[in-house]
Amino acid sequence: MRVRKFGTAAVVTATALVLAACGGGGAGSSTDTSAPDGGSSSDGGEAPAAEDITVGVAMPTQTSERWIADGDAVKAGFEGEGYSVDLQFANDDIPTQSQQVDQMITSGVDLLVIAAIDGTALSGQLANAASAGIPVISYDRLIRDTPNLDFYVTFDNFAVGVQQGTSLLVGLGVLNADGSEADATGPFNIELFAGSLDDNNAGFFFDGAMSVLQPYIDSGVLVVPSGQTSIDQVATLRWQQEVAQKRMEDLLTSTYSGADKVDGVLSPYDGISRGIITALQNAGYGTTIADGLPIVSGQDAEIASVKLIADGVQFATIFKDTRKLAEQAVISGNEILAGEEPEANNTTDYDNGEFVVPSFLLESDVVYADNIESLLVDSGYWTADEVASGQSD
Repeated sequence: MRVRKFGTAAVVTATALVLAACGGGGAGSSTDTSAPDGGSSSDGGEAPAAEDITVGVAMPTQTSERWIADGDAVKAGFEGEGYSVDLQFANDDIPTQSQQVDQMITSGVDLLVIAAIDGTALSGQLANAASAGIPVISYDRLIRDTPNLDFYVTFDNFAVGVQQGTSLLVGLGVLNADGSEADATGPFNIELFAGSLDDNNAGFFFDGAMSVLQPYIDSGVLVVPSGQTSIDQVATLRWQQEVAQKRMEDLLTSTYSGADKVDGVLSPYDGISRGIITALQNAGYGTTIADGLPIVSGQDAEIASVKLIADGVQFATIFKDTRKLAEQAVISGNEILAGEEPEANNTTDYDNGEFVVPSFLLESDVVYADNIESLLVDSGYWTADEVASGQSD
């Protein structure tokens, strides 16, 4: 692992951040998790003060409240450790993010934390970081096709997909919320949506969901009338709401003429879900599930979608507590800056095309209308007023 040789005195041990309800400290066993270029550790020497250490944080966009929250939480966490932070958002533009990372390297940051727009587009920048001795943490989205990556912090993305598929089956009445078989036998017409193909997570989400849905498709309980079942057919570029809405409109026009109706839609992200729901409502499917709107899944517990769930419009979302992800990034960053191997709980699943990247995976939860308060309000993620208004304060 490439690390600048800071003594451990330079690094304050990761403590409870000024982030409400942060859990998820580093845990789990670690094996030989060094990248292919070999490992190095601190050899002591004069250690810079914490305020002389700068962390570069590159986030993909400010068009999603999720990524704004992530950027702010990571910045606050590292600043809470006494470091300076250079936080940049790239507005979903790959050249902009590449330029931002280049600038961080040129300015001499001591650690890079990157949530990539396109996981294959930063190999040149990471080669430059390696040459400068700057370690890199891949944040939530795996950076691919480069050996110059030190660690990956994320959620268990395959499990997230399983939860998405399960929530769709629960909404259709095929499964109970505990995963046991329910009474409904179908057949139910469903359509499938996936995320952006340039995001490595999209494949994990889709594969996880299909591991749950495919047996019911094979048995005839679920039917995909469009025939579009591969990720290449159902992907949504840049996870954009308007792209998803247009595709749903096209599916309704091409496939659901006459008496055929959609019963459910697999959606991997709340913004995509809202685009799908808009298309369905505009096509006369009703305004809520109670009056005919199909079951639609989601992800990220965005406040607009949480209100839709509370109002009986969207059926479910997946809550990934990004406060915990930010905290884990800080914990792992502290370990790297101290010249230590960051603690991993997965060293087998996240092959970036060059090597299996040591990773720390966090757990997620399914949000339904009846557990919004316990999962989101009681934890301080959203307030009751924010849920009621559908807007963050």
